[in-house]
Order: sequence, then structure tokens, then C-alpha cells
Amino acid sequence: MRTISKIALFLVAVFMSSCEDILEKDISNSTVQATYPLNAAVVQSNVVNFQWNKMDGAKTYRVQVYDNHQSLIAEKETEDLHLEQELPSGQYQWRVRGENFAYQSQYTFPISFSTQITEDLTNQLVVLSSPDSDIYTNLATMTLSWQSLQAATNYSAEVVNTSTGQSVYSNTNLTATSISLDNVALTSDGVYQWKVQAMNSNNSTQTQFSTRKFNIDRVNPNQPQNTAPANNATLSLNQQITFSWTISQDSGTVQSPISYVLQFSDNQSFSSISQQFDVTSTSFQQTFTTAGTYYWRVKAKDKAGNEGTYSAGFKIVLN
Repeated sequence: MRTISKIALFLVAVFMSSCEDILEKDISNSTVQATYPLNAAVVQSNVVNFQWNKMDGAKTYRVQVYDNHQSLIAEKETEDLHLEQELPSGQYQWRVRGENFAYQSQYTFPISFSTQITEDLTNQLVVLSSPDSDIYTNLATMTLSWQSLQAATNYSAEVVNTSTGQSVYSNTNLTATSISLDNVALTSDGVYQWKVQAMNSNNSTQTQFSTRKFNIDRVNPNQPQNTAPANNATLSLNQQITFSWTISQDSGTVQSPISYVLQFSDNQSFSSISQQFDVTSTSFQQTFTTAGTYYWRVKAKDKAGNEGTYSAGFKIVLN
């Protein structure tokens, strides 16, 4: 009987692991239709916007770019039907394929194209470097940077707190490729948009603005409230126990995503921690194999780096 049970469990595991294969469409013999750039195209820009048509059954697309020595210089995956890539002047080839959980399509036949970066900035873009778009932070100062543009002689940059509509920084004649914001510019929590435009001599030509956002959040998450198991609960060993808690939304302008730190201790003061877990939801399941008295508590931390206080420690007895 024990052998039969093991076989049954094995078959269930095999079935579950192959479910994704069963549900996914087989695209292994299909090919994505590339639309831009096509063979022998000349792209007069420092940024190439690779484009292709949607493939039935593909969840993501993988793009590869090779230089004229057949060396792979870029490989990226995206869910979109386009992908922007900065490239200096030169000869290139690119290809794209569709992918899902179980299958990969054929790559398109390599498509040759070239880029030409001229003094005309109209079709070029400023490539923003850091910080990444939509980050959350509690910093009081921040440096914003971008890549230099060959034909540019100066840059225009502006930073706006979109939560208040206030422009906190503006300069239309920058020669550097970064700006530093101090605690005066970033005095208020909020969603900030920064944008940079490149210009050349006498502003004869200029790029469109390149934009990103970042979030300033300096408010600590609230203290969680333990809900289950109840304080002083007596529970059974070797059984899965669900620990859960609630938390109210903080009063900050920006609500950064929250995760939790769950701690277990064998003493009420938590002077020694027997187990600690990072948890992304407001519940966690744990099984205890050793009898005794345990205490548990949880605190919230957010993506900006703020941390709240631990909940009151609850006692449980396992026997």
C-alpha cells in the first residue's frame, strides 16, 4: 500500500509539472514577423526602436542584436511588441523570437541594418541612466544622470513634484550629464518626474524630452496587529499553522509596496530569534516539530526603505 501511495504521488507531481506544457501553445515551428528595421534600413538616430507583429501563443519576445563582427552586444526580453536600444553609428544585425512557458519559436532570419548619428538631433533621444524608472526611496538627496549625446552641446533638465505640481529644479543650459538634488528640492514626499532634452549650437535642433519618475516616501509603515493564532493559544505539533495579521494604510503621500519580517522566539523579550522570515503577504504558514512555548511578532517594511515597529508578541504553546 505504501508503494502504491508513492507511485500515486509521483504521478500527481509529474502531471502538475506538465500542466503548463499542456496549456501552452506549441510555437516551436513558428516565426515572428519583424516590421522595423527591415533589411538594409538606415536608422538616423542613436536609439533604434525594434518592432514586430504579435505572435499567437507567445507571452514574451527575446531580441538579440549583433555588431558587424557577429558579436552579441544586446539581448533583452520584453512583453511588448517593441524594444528601444541605444546603438552608436555602425553596421548591425538583429533577430527576434517568441517565447512562452513551454516553447520557443524560431528566430527570425538575421536582419541587417545600420545607424547614422548626425548633427541633427530631431530623431535622437537622451538615454537616461539612473535612477531606474518608478523607484521608491526615502533618501533626502539624489543624483539623476544620463548618457552624453554625441551631437549635443548642452542639455535642458527639469524635475517636477507631480503630487503638488511644483517644479523643484530647472536648468536650460547644462553641459554636464547629471544633476544633484538636495533636501530642499526633495523636501516633500511625492511622485517626481524628471525630464532631459539635448540641444546643439544655437538650439538649431533638439531632441524630444526623455522622462522618468521616482517616488519619495519617508513615512514608516504602521504597526501590524496579530490576528491568528490568538495569544496564549495551545496548538498541536506537526500540523500546519497559519499566522496572520492586519495593518492599516499609512498616512503618507506615496504608498510604497509593503513586505513583512516575521520572527519567532523562545522568550518573550525576543532577545534571541529562533526563526525569521521575509513575507510578502499578511499571512504565513509554519509547522513546528518540537514541543514548547513560542512567541511571534511581525513588522512592516516598505520598498522605499522605511520600517515600522514590531507587533505585540503573541504566545503559543505546542504539544
